[in-house]
Order: sequence, then structure tokens, then C-alpha cells
Amino acid sequence: MERLRRARLKFQGEKRKRGTKLAGKTFVLTGTLPSLSREEAKKMIEDAGGKVSGSVSKKTDYVVAGSDAGSKLDKARELKVPVVDEDGLEELLK
Repeated sequence: MERLRRARLKFQGEKRKRGTKLAGKTFVLTGTLPSLSREEAKKMIEDAGGKVSGSVSKKTDYVVAGSDAGSKLDKARELKVPVVDEDGLEELLK
């Protein structure tokens, strides 16, 4: 079994270990990202220990904004929440 795990074979029901790089951080996704779907971005954030919310509030740590970002981007600016693009998100994940 261990040899199969080292070969990166995934077993059903086996839980993946989550990262802690973004632990305790809340993100909001808005707009269209250049190379990631919203689900892919959400998974990356959650795998790094972060949380994804649907709306911007004072508790939001970052807004990830793509093209055609709308009212969520306006709200982030109003509340002075840091706004990053896809490249900025990837930097936070390093």
C-alpha cells in the first residue's frame, strides 16, 4: 500500500492534507480570471487553508478580481479590502 501511495495513487475515501498558507484568510472571487475557472481558484484557496465567500465585507481579507469585475470590486474598494488579480493570488499561494 505504501509503495502505491508513494507512486501518487489516490485511494477513494482518502482525505488530502490541506495546506496552511492561507489559513484564516477569507477571499471573494469576482469577474473572469484569465486562466482559472472560479471552481479551480476556489479549490486552490481552500486547499491552502483559506475560505471563499460570496460577498465582500469588513471580514474579507482579499478580493480576487478578473476582467468584468462588478459591484464586488466596488465594495472592496469602498471597504479598503486588498484586491489582487490571478497573478497576485498565485503569489499568495507560493
